[in-house]
Amino acid sequence: MKHLNSKAVTGYVTILVKGTAPEMFFQKCANAGISVWDVKKRDTDLCEGNIKLSDIKQMKHIRRKTIYKITFTGKNGYPFLIRRFLKKKPLVLGLFFSVLLFFFLSNIIWEVKISGVPKDIEEKIDKQLVSYGIHPGAWLFSLDPPTAIQQKLMKDVPELLWAGVDQKGTTFYLEGVEKVVVEEADPKQPRNLVAAKKGVITNLYVSKGTSHVQVNDYVEPGDLLVSGILKGQVVEDEENESEERQEQAKELVAAEAEITANTWYEVSVTVPLEFNYEEITGNQKKKYYLKTGEFQLPIWGFGEPDYKEIHRESNGNNLRFFKWELPIEIVETILSEKTYNKVSRTKEEAIEAGIDQAIIQLQNELGAEATILSEKVLHESIEHGKVNLTLFVSVEENIVRVEPLNQGD
Repeated sequence: MKHLNSKAVTGYVTILVKGTAPEMFFQKCANAGISVWDVKKRDTDLCEGNIKLSDIKQMKHIRRKTIYKITFTGKNGYPFLIRRFLKKKPLVLGLFFSVLLFFFLSNIIWEVKISGVPKDIEEKIDKQLVSYGIHPGAWLFSLDPPTAIQQKLMKDVPELLWAGVDQKGTTFYLEGVEKVVVEEADPKQPRNLVAAKKGVITNLYVSKGTSHVQVNDYVEPGDLLVSGILKGQVVEDEENESEERQEQAKELVAAEAEITANTWYEVSVTVPLEFNYEEITGNQKKKYYLKTGEFQLPIWGFGEPDYKEIHRESNGNNLRFFKWELPIEIVETILSEKTYNKVSRTKEEAIEAGIDQAIIQLQNELGAEATILSEKVLHESIEHGKVNLTLFVSVEENIVRVEPLNQGD
């Protein structure tokens, strides 16, 4: 059975040999190394047998040296089956377009599932996904990688604490975790206001509470700025009038105030006198490949662009057939023109750039509400082509920190 199966794969023919002692012809073939099987004597001068398709040429060479007549009576195996199938053009075209249709349907998104978030956030995520091109009917290999989609969602949907992106078959899955909004302390809860940093008070406006500082006072971290304890009128203790004991009625409130102070920071920066930077000009070309393993076949965008320097960025998506992921990728490569620029600057220019850098760095740390008042260079030095700066920066900012007030205080 195995013998016949192997011959069916490579193909074999049945031949009818006519002549005196026709079985001798098959013997000559066997002696020449040709595989012969199922040899049957049909008549005194007729004999039939099978030989491999690949041995036909050698068999014909042997026949030319004899007087036997050869007739092909059967063609068997897959090569002949495929040949007969290919002759039926309507069937071949129908099968081809069916496979093409299945391939097409296996590489588009049929469904987008979002889970783990409330309905309102789900609608917002769905809207963002549509803007990214992720919707039923979109090509799978035209999508960004899951990590890139995740980063976009985290940026565009601030209500998300985490987002997991996955694609299985023709379904796109997104699982999100909503941010837990920590409720602020009850604004009516009694509290004091204390200093969060050391500085000199520049502005003071108390709307609730008792002020313990004034403008131009110097404060240290933890110093009491505004107390939430309001003292009432003096009331005499009627039962102990002789001892003249008094007590003050106290009212506890949530202290409120706008307090800014002049604070100071020491910032160190290093600025090179010479530096290189890379710039993308905006000119680009896209190329597409079919990739399997290490082999890439260009399918669109042939040739290299006429750029002196090229920045390459590639994204690949595997093709799918039904639920199976094929070992073939559609790879999009973006070739962008880039230039390298070398810049030299004087010591004064480097110092100016260092001051700007320090101010931006400090402003980012303190937030937009803080105001940079002034800066002064405390120390400067040049080492190994770099300017080292130490700056003293004066800032006006809110220094208030809330401190809950216990009822027993």
